[in-house]
Amino acid sequence: MSAAETLASLGEAAVLQRIFPRLPTATAELLGPGDDAAVLATPDGRVVITTDMMIHGPDFRLAWSSPRDLGWKAAASNLADVAAMGAVPTALVVALAAASDTPIAFLEEFADGLRAGCEAMAPGCGVVGGDLSVSSTLTIAVTAFGDLEGREPVLRSGARVGDIVAVSGPLGAAAEGLRLLFEHGAVTLVDGSREPDAAAAARVTREHPAAIAAQLRPHPPIADGRAAAIGGATAMLDLSDGLAIDARRLAVASGVGVDLDPAAIASPSQSSAATSPRDALDGGEDHSLLATFPAGVDLPGGFRVIGTVVEGSGVLVGGRPYERAGGWDPYEGWDGGSG
Repeated sequence: MSAAETLASLGEAAVLQRIFPRLPTATAELLGPGDDAAVLATPDGRVVITTDMMIHGPDFRLAWSSPRDLGWKAAASNLADVAAMGAVPTALVVALAAASDTPIAFLEEFADGLRAGCEAMAPGCGVVGGDLSVSSTLTIAVTAFGDLEGREPVLRSGARVGDIVAVSGPLGAAAEGLRLLFEHGAVTLVDGSREPDAAAAARVTREHPAAIAAQLRPHPPIADGRAAAIGGATAMLDLSDGLAIDARRLAVASGVGVDLDPAAIASPSQSSAATSPRDALDGGEDHSLLATFPAGVDLPGGFRVIGTVVEGSGVLVGGRPYERAGGWDPYEGWDGGSG
């Protein structure tokens, strides 16, 4: 493959011909890429739909993330939203805007990341279409579709006083990785500012592979969304913006309070040793699943108890109101969570 091959030198038609064979095929696909729109089978008669964007700068840094990382993470963040409704992910539509001098190899590796992510987290889910455009700022937009398989969706608003609060997946692991990248994956410029640096990021990745992987290539427990729905979950959402923020969203939607156990939320996660309480509460982008279940049920999959649903409102930690809410808000910027 020539190093001179870029999006501009090849043109859209040739680029698509290079990308399509690398993308995963969806089991629900009746008509895939190549026409004006795709056609999906919807046996349930209802479709779960979600969309998410990733923009260079606020959401990722090319000095830190490989194209394969970006493809994987774009899949993971959207698959988790579908899973949080208790649905099974069936298909993705992916739009990407990149500079015209972007090497075609970048898109090929991005497509490989999408395929690897779908195969690892949601077998049978594939890419059925999308769009390419030109922009000086790399922008990725994904729309995901899901099948409820005849069940009712699990909403944020179903938690009841007396339910247990449980999580499947790590808490704070992605925030730990992002903090390490900011602290050790950047270089200081002459003006005192910090700039992401690929060589520095490679060093910190070798020293802390699990934490960096949790940030750049999260692996949410997608199958546990379906398991939670079958297992009687009363409410659920994915932890994209941080436990404190997202637990508060569930509490507000359900008209209840959520009391988190500080020992449980700081216990060893699936990806690292014990997590700091702040990372666990305020760190975003784990894309773990937070759910409530009736007391006494056998928790499905990888769910573990981290609290209870109580009367009142908001989030408590060990019975005390937790007022701080770090995590990620795209209009406020990073504060310990996403980046």
